[in-house]
Amino acid sequence: MNEVITRDRIGITMGDPAGVGPEIIVKTLAAAHGFYDQCVPVVIGDARVLAQTIAALDVPVRINVVDTPDDALGVAGTIDLIDLNNADPAAFAPGQVSALAGHASVEYIQQATRMALAGDLAAIVTAPINKESINKGGHHYAGHTELLKDLTDAQHVSMMLVSSKLRVLHVSTHVALREACDRVKKERVLTVIRLAHLSMKLLGIEAPRVAVAGLNPHAGEGGLFGREELDEIIPAIEAAQAQGINATGPWPPDTIFMQTVKGHHDVVVAMYHDQGHIPMKLLGFDEGVNVSVGLPIIRTSVDHGTAFDIVGKGIASETSLIAAIDLAAQMVTAKATMPDLAL
Repeated sequence: MNEVITRDRIGITMGDPAGVGPEIIVKTLAAAHGFYDQCVPVVIGDARVLAQTIAALDVPVRINVVDTPDDALGVAGTIDLIDLNNADPAAFAPGQVSALAGHASVEYIQQATRMALAGDLAAIVTAPINKESINKGGHHYAGHTELLKDLTDAQHVSMMLVSSKLRVLHVSTHVALREACDRVKKERVLTVIRLAHLSMKLLGIEAPRVAVAGLNPHAGEGGLFGREELDEIIPAIEAAQAQGINATGPWPPDTIFMQTVKGHHDVVVAMYHDQGHIPMKLLGFDEGVNVSVGLPIIRTSVDHGTAFDIVGKGIASETSLIAAIDLAAQMVTAKATMPDLAL
């Protein structure tokens, strides 16, 4: 058997064809990276868009269209591509919202998910999609997490952000702030604490320390600034502790991220989108990775959007995509040694 075949296949969805996904994929796969020792990247996208991107960047990369992930070569300078042929560059404008591009981006995710569920891909890594475009294209989701939850019939999913300095899971993400407060309930907080514990195990941390942020200023100040901590968050922490999880809190949101960066905790459970995203993007905007925790498949993603304002300028950074592929390969290896890890 050829050595290449023994490496895990990891699917990379091209993202919105009108966004920076094609550019960061071409830049990433044009150069040698350490992840090639562990995996074979297989792109799910459109050959015409990638060819146009290669020409614009003037980089020495070739496209190798394959029928299945097993046919991929897995060498730097070659884009092994499953070509869905669904995004004619003449039919949409770069850097603009497009129903066609939005629909195409969802089809890449659907195809990659089917392959991962079938075992043809060990994990998937997603380039950014545009929420307005996918909705115009007939797919009414707030983002990747919600779409993947439906595609895999997952019951409990949370978004985790990972950088070299901080890891954060969220009780809620893409909902209005008023609704986010309403979603702070004991069972949901407990679920995310458990997901945080298990995800740290997948990242190689044997005894995870899970810090739980409060919802209100000063974590409610004993009920003075709100009762969510007393009625929902503390009972969830106590239930997690009874299950053997080292969970602590609720900690004041304005200090817990700093304490975690200093090494006092391994991961923070944030109560809503901006509470977790602001410190992450401040500390590691270019290197952040988004992980969907609780799916039956491994999925990582870049932690940035389609960046329509810089499409075609050749300045999009591939750092987050490289980190996402590295992390996916790491999680695949860890999961193989811990097959019993499940929610």
